[in-house]
Amino acid sequence: YAQMVAGKDAPRHGEAKNSWLTGTAAWSFVAITQHILGIRPTYDSLVVDPCIPKEWEGFRITRKFRGSIYDITVKNPSHVSKGVKEIIVDGKKIEGQVLPVFEDGKVHRVEVVMG
Repeated sequence: YAQMVAGKDAPRHGEAKNSWLTGTAAWSFVAITQHILGIRPTYDSLVVDPCIPKEWEGFRITRKFRGSIYDITVKNPSHVSKGVKEIIVDGKKIEGQVLPVFEDGKVHRVEVVMG
């Protein structure tokens, strides 16, 4: 959302300005990280549910959660937009899309395969 819109006497009448002075940047960050990249915190967990363009090969993101660091690599070999086939955390396959909460201050490696 814009902070202001140029009036009728302005050279660029109707132009919206200063969106960075509102909450737009913060909400854009939330939309991108939680709903496109799909790394979404809940009250008691961290859920992985990416929704990306099928052309993407994947992506990597680092997420701090409850004092620990999650180094997350998402691979998209089937070129799908949505769907998680497999998640491996610190070398061990987990069931579902909910990452374990560690709260140990360490770095944990997460590999996600879409499909």
